[in-house]
Amino acid sequence: MLYALEVPAKGGDTMFASMYKAFEALSPGLQRTLEGLRAVHSSRHVFGAQGAYAQQQDERFGNAEQATQDAVHPVVIRHPRSGRAALYVNPAFTVRIDGWTVEESLPLLNFLYEVAQREEHTCRFRWDVGSVAFWDNRATWHHALNDYPGERRLMHRVTVEGEPLDGYRSNG
Repeated sequence: MLYALEVPAKGGDTMFASMYKAFEALSPGLQRTLEGLRAVHSSRHVFGAQGAYAQQQDERFGNAEQATQDAVHPVVIRHPRSGRAALYVNPAFTVRIDGWTVEESLPLLNFLYEVAQREEHTCRFRWDVGSVAFWDNRATWHHALNDYPGERRLMHRVTVEGEPLDGYRSNG
């Protein structure tokens, strides 16, 4: 959940993409193939000691030494109540398909990212002070548009603990 405290005069919207819709847009054959795959996820390249934010002088990134764990997750997850299937990969943290090299993984992952970002799977949320956005982080991508130079966007974020997903098990 995000709650807007300050928003720029123009810009600062958030893009959301449904990983349910992305999965449903795939052919039945590719859906079956993906249901048998697992992917390696990591935050090392972003938040780790050698990551993109390693030199940031910002308290939000002050624990680089803790960004050492990788996780293996199913490429397709199912919602614990509805059973609805969703893609569970993203360009920020999915490193490769488990058992495949990075080079072998990239064509498939890039195709899945392209499908996920199609206009028919996304919506744009325009913020006002007091706006609240609530989404299922397991099956939704979100991306804040950084198109408000020199202005400020201040949000409060709350994460609600959910239930384990069907077939979901993290390997650390």
